[in-house]
Amino acid sequence: MQYISYYDSPLGKMLLAADEIGLTGVWFDAQKYFACCLDEAYEEKEIPLFADVKKWFDVYFSGKEPDILIPLHLIGTKFQMEVWEILCTIPYGKTKTYGEIARQIAFKRGIRTMSAQAVGGAVGHNPVSVIVPCHRVIGTNGSLTGYAGGIDKKIKLLEIEKAKGWHKDGNS
Repeated sequence: MQYISYYDSPLGKMLLAADEIGLTGVWFDAQKYFACCLDEAYEEKEIPLFADVKKWFDVYFSGKEPDILIPLHLIGTKFQMEVWEILCTIPYGKTKTYGEIARQIAFKRGIRTMSAQAVGGAVGHNPVSVIVPCHRVIGTNGSLTGYAGGIDKKIKLLEIEKAKGWHKDGNS
């Protein structure tokens, strides 16, 4: 059974979803792929995990790095899971390019190259916005390419973290 709750962030309302294992989704209202992995049958209920998630967001939106560990239950393809696992290793306030992630996966798999565009597709389908920090992934030249929640939110999230390696104008 999945449960839902809402969080009113400074960037807009967010839908939270979880099951007995962990957090399954966090989406900004009207973002691309909104509620993509939400089961047809769910219940709006304030489970203990949601209190932790809301606390995590309160800390995050205050401009500090949260130290609350949120259990995740990510559901996706093997490739998506591989990409999302890498996203979870990008430190607060840092960025990584799609190409860097592609090279990391290629190295791990023992192959010469991996498509940065394929990585971008997996990043874009991340169901747990902000907590799985897909907003920290940027283009090769520091440009802000793609964000399911909208580029305006990506800019604000990076500004909250004072992230290094990106520029609003896309120039390094």
